[in-house]
Parts: sequence; C-alpha cells; structure tokens
Amino acid sequence: MAMAVQKLYPQAKVTIGPWIENGFYYDFDMEPLTDKDLKRIKKEMDRIISKNFPLVREEVSRDEAHRRISALNEPYKMEILEGIKEEPITIYHIGEEWWDLCAGPHVESTGNINRNAVELESIAGAYWRGDEKKPMLQRIYGTAWENEEQLKAYLHFKEEAKRRDHRRLGQDLDLFSIQEDAGGGLVFWHPKGAIVRHIIEDFWKKVHIERGYDLLYTPHVAKADLWKISGHLDFYKENMYDQMSIEDELYQLRPMNCPYHILVYKRKLHSYREFPIRVAELGTVYRYELSGSLHGLFRVRGFTQDDAHIFCLEDQIKDEIRGVLDLTEETLSQFGFDKYEINLSTRPEKSVGEDDIWEKATAALKEALDDKGWAYQIDDGGGAFYGPKIDVKIEDALGRKWQCSTIQVDFNLPQRFDITYVDANSEKKRPIMIHRAVLGSLERFFGVLIEHYAGDFPLWLSPVQARILPVTDAQLEYCKDVTNKLKKYGIRAEICHGERLPKLIRNAEKQKIPLMAVVGAKEIETQTVTVRSRFGGELGTMPVDVFISRIKLAIENTASL
Repeated sequence: MAMAVQKLYPQAKVTIGPWIENGFYYDFDMEPLTDKDLKRIKKEMDRIISKNFPLVREEVSRDEAHRRISALNEPYKMEILEGIKEEPITIYHIGEEWWDLCAGPHVESTGNINRNAVELESIAGAYWRGDEKKPMLQRIYGTAWENEEQLKAYLHFKEEAKRRDHRRLGQDLDLFSIQEDAGGGLVFWHPKGAIVRHIIEDFWKKVHIERGYDLLYTPHVAKADLWKISGHLDFYKENMYDQMSIEDELYQLRPMNCPYHILVYKRKLHSYREFPIRVAELGTVYRYELSGSLHGLFRVRGFTQDDAHIFCLEDQIKDEIRGVLDLTEETLSQFGFDKYEINLSTRPEKSVGEDDIWEKATAALKEALDDKGWAYQIDDGGGAFYGPKIDVKIEDALGRKWQCSTIQVDFNLPQRFDITYVDANSEKKRPIMIHRAVLGSLERFFGVLIEHYAGDFPLWLSPVQARILPVTDAQLEYCKDVTNKLKKYGIRAEICHGERLPKLIRNAEKQKIPLMAVVGAKEIETQTVTVRSRFGGELGTMPVDVFISRIKLAIENTASL
C-alpha cells in the first residue's frame, strides 16, 4: 500500500505502518486524501500484486541505512532508524521498485496476496507519534485476508458492529449525549439512559451489601498534597486536570478513588480482628484525555468507577480474591455476559515490595483462579509496579473482547500512606490492600451493554418495558388507567397516542420497546389488553392483571415475555 501511495503521490513522505487486530494502517505526510483516492490506491495495489514482485530481505549497516534514507529525503524514516536499537538493520524490497525499513517477515512475492481479499477501509488524521504538537498525518486503514469468504465475513461483522454502534443508538434511542457546549468527553445521561444506570447501580449496591461491603461516598476534589502522597502527581500528572487555587491552597479533581478510601480506613486504629475490611463506592473521577482520543462512552473525561478496596491480612488474600471472582461472575452474568478471557499479570522488573509478599500474593491469585475453575493466561512481568493483578475481559454478542473487571494487589499505597493495624501481639503491622472493579466504569459498561444488545435491552433492563397504544383517542382514559396500574406494580410503562395505530406500532418497534399493549373498544368492554412482544410476537388478548403478573414473573427471571 505504501508503495502504491508513493507511486501515485511522489511527494508523500512515509512514516510507520503496523499491523493491527483486523488489518493494518500506514501514516503518510501528504495532502489530504478522499474516498476517491482510496479507490486509486487500491487499483495501484492490485497492479503491484499482479506483477508478482519478489519480496527480498536485505541486512545493512546502520550507516548504510542512514545513507539510503538520506538519499530518499525521508525524515520520518530517519527518526524511526534512530529509534532502532538492534543490529543489523533490515530492509525489505518489493522487486527493484521500492523498499522500506522493516523487521518482517513477509510472503515470498506480491502474487501470494489475494487481491480480492484486500480492502482499503478508511482515512483518518493522526498526529506523528500521537503528539498534537507534531504534524498531522494521513492514516489509511486497510484489511487483508487469505480469501474472499473471510473478507466478506469480516465486512459483515463490521456492518453489524456499525449497526450496534452505541453512539448512534444512544442518539436514536435518546439514552445519552455528549454536549459540546459543556465540553468533550463529559456524558449527559438522558432519562431513559439514567433509568438503565439506576437499575445497574441498584443491583451493584445490593450484591455488595450482601457480600459484606460497606458503601462510601467521597468528595470529587481534594488538596493537591493528597495526590503527592499517593504518587499520582509524579506518575499520572499528564492524565490529571490542572490544579485550582482555593484560599491559597491547591486542590485537585480526583483521577482515582483509592486515596479517599485509605483516608476513611485511617480515621481510627484497626485491630486484626476486624479484617477483612471491604469498602465500595460508585465514585466519579476525572481524567484528561486528548480530544482526538475521545470516543463515545468508551473514552471520556469524566466517568463513574464501581470501585472497591479490601484491606486484609496476608493469609486472607486467596479467600478475598475468590470472593471477588464470585462477585464478578454474579454481576456480569446478571447482565448477559458469561464468556471471559482471564489474564494473570506477574511481577515486572521495576516494582515495590519484598520478594516473599510478591510470591505469596501471586500464589494466592493463582489458587483463587484454580479454585474458581477459570482458565487463565499468565502475562509474565505484566503486573503493576505495586502488585500482581487479574484482568477479566468479557465477550459480547459479536465475539469482541472488552476489558472490564480488574483485581490488583497493592503493596505501594499502604506504605505511602503508612496505614497499619494492631496484630495479636499488640504490634503495628501493615495490611494488604486489594483494588478491584467489576464493571470498570458505568459509562463504558453501558456502552458495551448497548452494543451487546444492539439497543434491544431485555425486559428487566429496558428503560420502557411496556407502551400502551390506543386505537383512537376514545380509549385514552382507559389507557391512562392501565398505565397507572402497571406503574403501581413497578412496571415502567407509558402511553403513546396521536397517530394511526400502524404508525404507533412502527414507532414502538423503532424505539425497541419490549411490549406493546393495544387498546380498542373491545378491550375496554372486556377490561383487557391485546399484547404484542418484540421477542415473542403476538401474545393475544388478556386481562390487565394477567398482563401484570406475566411481566413481573418475566422480570424476576430476567426473561422475555
């Protein structure tokens, strides 16, 4: 592709072109491109494929690579060369036509590539090295497969992902918005979205209280000194908002909840008999993200974490981790997720804490996972500097993996904040601290939920569970009575009228309302409703009390009607 671009646009400067999960991209310093240009580039790529040029690997010295790149006047390649530490430098040639710095390997010749299984997908702007102070480049995304069937399957997957895009559905179903007047990356939950959030929060609080957590609410700001103690100002400053001066003291919007929970712990002296101590909070945090990286609910600047911290003794780590895994399974399965990818990340080269406690904590995480019977992969050296961790990715309806739950053992913050407890010998010891989030953030989890269900939420989770539709306005009063009765039993119901019945039904379908109850003269006479389900089709005419009973039973069993 890069060769094709430079054949068509000789002034284009090449930068870097890596493979990504479902294809590849390449960044160019050149004039802005259009979709029409993509067709030209693809046509030139097809020509290169048909020529069956050999791809030849060449090893050169650093000086020789420097000389060749200078001769081509490719400044970005020169910068890349300077960043390569290994020797020798490898170059790949496409015949005698074109070459690039590359580690390889590659197919033997361009003819090995199936031109009908390659597609250029889109163009985007991207700063060089991701730095907004550096030049804006043209990024071309493409995808390549072994055969046409695989490409067609991928394109179908993309169309399905587009249909499920939470940003479009959020607007179509009036769930949430990002208001530019307020600022990018700040989420406004609309009434329907707020109802779903309320359901999520209620369930979250219920299971946490049942499992022995104490719920907290803590401030959104704190003195900047708190973030010095925690280390965030040293290690996380680029993701934090600027400080504000209040009465000659500096304050900081919180990027994390951990220091607050530690302050609650420190309010009094604890005995070993009190452990484990579990605290949990739906805590809103604020993190600075570049505007170009913001993405719907998935990458925002303000979000609410389902955060919890467990303070425990060394010999309690395994049981506490196992308890978190059980809680994670219960919570995620409630919302329709039962397939996971589990990673256990171990001690990195740079870390804090003694060898023996690292070994004990890592062994406890492994034992908890083995007890649970969950298969997992070891990410050797992938742990945080402050402790080992477990990461859980959930699989959605399209088979996509989403980082969701995380469990981290922390040897750092207890030391920084000098938190202690009194042991059986009346000596002061330091507790183990476990960070854990099950949903990750409510915003991101809601975005995943929208895409998982394509906005077609199950009955128990749907913001509007039943819409009452009068055939004419003559039935409006009866419809109001039915709606009020449903609401009395906790069923989220609404009336919609003012249009002909076929349009009212179409509108309800578009809004993905699970149940429609149609009311005409006959229904008033018999004190019934005629019910239509999005999932079950026509359910027939039934008394209102029967309709209510069936809805309540379905909600209790998180089933459809």
